[in-house]
Amino acid sequence: MSEDILAALAGLAGGVLLGLAARLGRFCTLGAIEDALYGKEWLRMRMWAFAIAISIASTFLLAHLGLIALDQTIYLTQSWNPLACIVGGLMFGYGMAMAGSCGFGALARLGGGDMRYFVLSLVIAISAAMAVGGPTAYLRVFLFPTEVSEASSTGIAHALAQRLELSELTIALIIAGAIGLFAVSNKEFRQSPKAIIASLAVAVAILLGWVATSYLFEESFEEVAVASHSFTVPVGDTLMYLMTASGGGLSFAVGSVIGVLSGAFLGSLIKGHFRWEACDDPRELRRQILGGFLMGTGGVIALGCTIGQGISAFSTLAISAPVVMLSIIAGAAIGLRQLVVGFQFAFWKQSS
Repeated sequence: MSEDILAALAGLAGGVLLGLAARLGRFCTLGAIEDALYGKEWLRMRMWAFAIAISIASTFLLAHLGLIALDQTIYLTQSWNPLACIVGGLMFGYGMAMAGSCGFGALARLGGGDMRYFVLSLVIAISAAMAVGGPTAYLRVFLFPTEVSEASSTGIAHALAQRLELSELTIALIIAGAIGLFAVSNKEFRQSPKAIIASLAVAVAILLGWVATSYLFEESFEEVAVASHSFTVPVGDTLMYLMTASGGGLSFAVGSVIGVLSGAFLGSLIKGHFRWEACDDPRELRRQILGGFLMGTGGVIALGCTIGQGISAFSTLAISAPVVMLSIIAGAAIGLRQLVVGFQFAFWKQSS
């Protein structure tokens, strides 16, 4: 099999795990934020933390063994732009709240038969493609230029290793341990096999992506990018592949997107939740189109989404990951507040 097919199969396998985690384990970023802000429930946030902790520890361990070409990942080879991370993250988070889901969540819901998220996925795909090489790309490049960099200036573990005279693996394990402790310190999380298994499935999917593409990067005569899962630009790549398959384009990203759809479909059948749904509210459709555009554009600016930056980039301990994720959470909090209670200033309340 060609390298493209092997990469796509690796993406497919990891995507299926992610789709199953979403449908069977309720692994969802927006849901975790909503639970924490309005339900005072932190289980799904701890699931996210546990997946990050396992991803960091396993990624750096395998990189130490030479099985992952960590320094070849996009998150450590492009200079990080704080403004782009913040602006892109805020756009993505606010758009996620408006649309009711992120790119990954949209694919998971589409796999369960909800056609509302077919529209959202299309808007994310088109707007991401526009921001990469279309009309909005000119503005993005002008406002947020990127340059080639070294891991020592874009990676947390790499930078700390030089200053503290410790190995990158040691620093990564310490950070992973601290994040993991936040997750397992909660009794509800420890007593939930479903939450633990879903978190582990997500971490395995991320790890599989790094290992498979690193192997192909080292062994292939063709250029294969070292990558793991993300769902902004890859959704657009998948749309282009479906339109022009005869011209090539099969990749890890395409396999990943198709894998999430397949895993979500399988998970919805297992749970008995598959049913066709459609949007019957024009206001909801308007919010989804706006949210999809903001997510597609913001995800390109920030170099990733809730999975791309939130777990894949986090597993490499890229400096951009926590900045983007905090910005996404802030943007989502603003959007959720607007949807739940609206925006009212104190003087307006007093005068009314």
